[in-house]
Amino acid sequence: MWSALAPGLDTIEAWQNWLVNPDQNLRDEQAISLKSISPMIRRRFRTLGKYAVGSALPLLEDNEAIPSIFSSRHGDTPLSMSLLEDIGRGEPVSPTAFSLAVHNAVSGLFSIARKDTSEITSIAPMEYIVFQTFCEALGQLQNVEKLMCVIYDVPLPEFFSQYEDGDPFPYAIAMIISRSGNQAFELDFSETLKEECSMTPGITGSESFSLVKLLTGLIDGFSLGSMNSGWSIRKVECL
Repeated sequence: MWSALAPGLDTIEAWQNWLVNPDQNLRDEQAISLKSISPMIRRRFRTLGKYAVGSALPLLEDNEAIPSIFSSRHGDTPLSMSLLEDIGRGEPVSPTAFSLAVHNAVSGLFSIARKDTSEITSIAPMEYIVFQTFCEALGQLQNVEKLMCVIYDVPLPEFFSQYEDGDPFPYAIAMIISRSGNQAFELDFSETLKEECSMTPGITGSESFSLVKLLTGLIDGFSLGSMNSGWSIRKVECL
């Protein structure tokens, strides 16, 4: 099971169309329904959290408890940047804003909203976000039957553009990963697979969007990590 959200991209068909033709214009940031979450908690979610939680909720039953991994490279950098600007101006920092800027804020609010006390891990991969998330998931699957992974990010503030290439728009990808099921993927190390499943250049060739290509059936596999790592993920037939 999986779900992915970005502005104007909330169905398999919409994702497939954009991934094939990424030059098409996407609509502005869309309204994401979080009606199952109480208004008091819902209003604390900023753009980053809305996309992460909006992609995760459709995968879960109301009272379903499940361990989760929330993976974001930068977290809510726009909020962190605004806090730093307040400090630079000598203005007091909002305690609420500060609490929402920490990296596990989204996952924490998500667990509170759902009253789910299952283990939650929040990671901040410097690079290769999909690869690092899968490595964490494989480790945890040694002890649990299934878990949920959420990969999500928002564009970086303009100030950081000279130092780091950020994402062009907010997005989130949520997946239920289990030891068994009717769809199987294999994480493998192979020099041959490194060449066969290499990522394509451009925005749709990033790890995150290559993952959506795999989930939507546009490709059968792609390289994980650096292009020279030899790690790949691909669909395999269920036995």
